[in-house]
Amino acid sequence: MRITFKPYILFILAILYGLVFLLPFSGAVHLFDWDEIIYAESAREMIVNNDYMTVTINYEPFWEKPPMFIWLQVISMKIFGINEFAARFPNAICGVIVLISLFLTGKRIHGDKFGMLWAAAFGTAILPFFYFRTGIIDPWFNLFIFYGFIFFIFYLVPERFPRRHINVALSALFLGLAVLTKGPVAVLIFALSFSIYLVYKKAKLPVKFSHVVLFIFVLAVVGGSWFLVAVLKGNMQVIKDFIAYQSGLLTNDFAGHSGFPGFHFVILLVGVFPASILMLGGFTKKKEEGDLAQTFRTWMFILIALVLVLFSFVETKLVHYSSLAYFPMTFIAAWFVYHWSERKIEIKKIQLVLLGVIAFILVSLTALVPTLLMRPEILTERFSSLMTPYVEGVLLSGTGWSILDYLPAVILLAGIAYSINRINRRDRTGMIVLHTTALLFTFSAMLLFVPKIERMIQKPAIDFMKQHSGEHENVITLGFKSFAPYFYGAGMPEEQQAEMTEAWLEGEEGTKPLYVVMKADNSRKILDKYPHLIRLGEQGGYVFAVFGEKMENANSAISEDGILMY
Repeated sequence: MRITFKPYILFILAILYGLVFLLPFSGAVHLFDWDEIIYAESAREMIVNNDYMTVTINYEPFWEKPPMFIWLQVISMKIFGINEFAARFPNAICGVIVLISLFLTGKRIHGDKFGMLWAAAFGTAILPFFYFRTGIIDPWFNLFIFYGFIFFIFYLVPERFPRRHINVALSALFLGLAVLTKGPVAVLIFALSFSIYLVYKKAKLPVKFSHVVLFIFVLAVVGGSWFLVAVLKGNMQVIKDFIAYQSGLLTNDFAGHSGFPGFHFVILLVGVFPASILMLGGFTKKKEEGDLAQTFRTWMFILIALVLVLFSFVETKLVHYSSLAYFPMTFIAAWFVYHWSERKIEIKKIQLVLLGVIAFILVSLTALVPTLLMRPEILTERFSSLMTPYVEGVLLSGTGWSILDYLPAVILLAGIAYSINRINRRDRTGMIVLHTTALLFTFSAMLLFVPKIERMIQKPAIDFMKQHSGEHENVITLGFKSFAPYFYGAGMPEEQQAEMTEAWLEGEEGTKPLYVVMKADNSRKILDKYPHLIRLGEQGGYVFAVFGEKMENANSAISEDGILMY
């Protein structure tokens, strides 16, 4: 059965998706340390410095990331102000663009129905949806890379797309934007994928030398533009540091997040639910109709395999490192659902079982969290031997959990039971309910869980930083690394120099009070090391202090609920 849509209908649906699911309450929770705050702080410092070509953190050159995503945040902050909503707004826009892009691309491959299925598979999967509500760099980075893949695949099918020079130029353009967003790993992923495809096709590809030159030229101009400007401005050391950092990503655990080799396999299996299970039905030898469909499907298999293998070898194991795989995974899942709905392929029993197993794991986890945290004192007493002062403080600060927090588990349990039953009976409504359930589960879990978790793990510290921000006070962390003092302390260039902070800590006279945030685990050692720090109080596993010489200028702060904040 062939289904057709007017393009504007999809555009309206995508915009409604953004308005209903991506934007509401996206600014209600503090930015999470580190990743969200890093980019937002770089954008804030660009605005403060009025220098939009230099990426800085603490007003020092920051060589880890190019500026493309930070520019998007700057534009957002110029419109909405320097706040959480503005930091996350670009990714909400990215979510809408992704859905429209997948529909239009899928429409070219298999028609409108397939385009809708691909957009639905991506927009309702857990982690893809989650990242559209964050302020991290990866959604735009992945989108630019995938556009580079799309137009290059179009280039490889000249019978369908005769304007080959335009497609190869667009491919290079978007890969260049990806380089400007996160670095040369975008080119590495493309080059490795192309090499694998070249071997698969036995080096028989319709590639012209002039197009190769055009591709390299556009990629170099777009991807290298920021680097060239940095060199012309005399920032050669920043470029050297950037190259050194990027080259070490594959072998060093810079972020302190190591993991087991199968880390990304597990993350993708659970995190891209339900597409991760549906895609298993797409691993067949069924032939595609047409060169475009066959070529596209081949590239999707190559991309997902490459991402899994490549980032399994990367020492740092972060969830979003494998997020580029969301595109091929949801494509294959949509391919399966499309052919299943056309009665050209059958769902396997193992898929139904895995849908139930993964759902059961998610239901158990989302039911266990409020169960434990509604009575955290029982947890801390039973496992007192394992508790550090910081962990105990975090757990005991987790008030506000209620029976309402079981709603995500109830939604998923009821929805998965109904959908599996209907899918097993070959009822297409089962697929609709499955994807709708996954979306509502993730959305409700984010609205209910994220604010409470943020309040437990970092809100006391960030509230303290916000209370002591501005031109008359300064705040730092000791004993743990955090970027929150920069963003929420709203420091200015002359106030964030390391030597000034060190002078304060060594007892020299400062120009204004210096407040300190510590974790309870090591606060005693820090206070012993700096006896001129006066302990002010403790909350949620954090200990607060102030430089003693300026105590007369320190203003006590009481929160709205009457709790002494430090």
